[in-house]
Formats: sequence, structure tokens, C-alpha cells
Amino acid sequence: MPTYEYRCQDCGWTFEKFQSMKDISLKKCPKCNGRLQRLISGGGGIIFKRSSTNTTDYTAGNIPACGRDRPCCGRDTPCDQRPCES
Repeated sequence: MPTYEYRCQDCGWTFEKFQSMKDISLKKCPKCNGRLQRLISGGGGIIFKRSSTNTTDYTAGNIPACGRDRPCCGRDTPCDQRPCES
């Protein structure tokens, strides 16, 4: 369930509300009963991170180039051996 951000058009109070996407947006400010406006937010992105490179991810013909000129394992510096060693 997403978190929505609201701002009161009368008193200016801004707050967040955790509610279902199916729920009707709030209309009255909890502080002053003023009119609320639901703000557009950037939302949260999903980032998938991997802890290591698995050698089974690559088929025989698809092993990325590796060596002194270009790293294949996400390191900042080039690798000394192929395949990369952690």
C-alpha cells in the first residue's frame, strides 16, 4: 500500500497517510477541517541488488569481456584474471 502526501489548502499543514490505492482520497484536514489536496509525489523506486556475480548466469558464449582493459564484475579497477575473483 502506498503512502500519500496531503496538504491543507486552508492552514498549509502537510502530512502523509498510508492507505490503499482503492481508498477514496481524504477531503478534510484533521487539524482545521479545511480542504485537502493530495500531492503528486515521485514515489519509491525498486532497486534490485546482487551480492555477487554467479558464474552460472553466463553461458559459454556470453561471458563478459574481462581483463586489464575492462572489468566485468562491477569493480572500479580492472581485473587481473579471467573470470574475475572477488
